[in-house]
Amino acid sequence: MLDLQKVGAELIDLSEFQINNLLLDEKLKNAVLEAKRIKSHGARKRQMLYVGRLMRETDAAPIREQLEAINGSSARLSAAHRRLEAWRERLLADDAALTEFATAFPGSDLQKIRALVRNAKHEKDAGKPPHSYRELFRMIKECSSSNPS
Repeated sequence: MLDLQKVGAELIDLSEFQINNLLLDEKLKNAVLEAKRIKSHGARKRQMLYVGRLMRETDAAPIREQLEAINGSSARLSAAHRRLEAWRERLLADDAALTEFATAFPGSDLQKIRALVRNAKHEKDAGKPPHSYRELFRMIKECSSSNPS
């Protein structure tokens, strides 16, 4: 019973978009969405208990599988994001990293990346907003998505 309440709490922690995309019973989906909207602590706690009761009436295995898929994809996305950030930091810290980047992602626009690195360094030194820094991340992401190696 407590395990089902934990699954219900995980459902409530999801975004509305994710909840709407899950294959849930309509009563359960509405109860979860209502629990997200409630701000009062006592009312929210009662609504969570109601979600737990509805969870006992449904088969929780498919819901758990869907939650695991969401959590797994989220972990993969954040790991990919960290790898891209690491590339950006390496490019900004070491001039030789551009050669490694060219080897890892052949066909990349190295001239544009070199200019973005140079501009990002100038922005940082001058205390300007990080426009080129962000654009460099977008460029790295584009190169990695077009060349998944």
